[in-house]
Amino acid sequence: MMEKIYHTMKSVGVWNLVIGILLILSGIVAGTFMIVNGAVLLKKKSDLLF
Repeated sequence: MMEKIYHTMKSVGVWNLVIGILLILSGIVAGTFMIVNGAVLLKKKSDLLF
């Protein structure tokens, strides 16, 4: 009985770590895209002003 509980807790912990790492990576990627797009807008600032 206790082995099943430990196995369940272990698998839940592993999945929590995986999801946490994926969320961190997706946040870094999204932030990088935002910085790159902002740099492109600043570079073409004179073309965008009316």
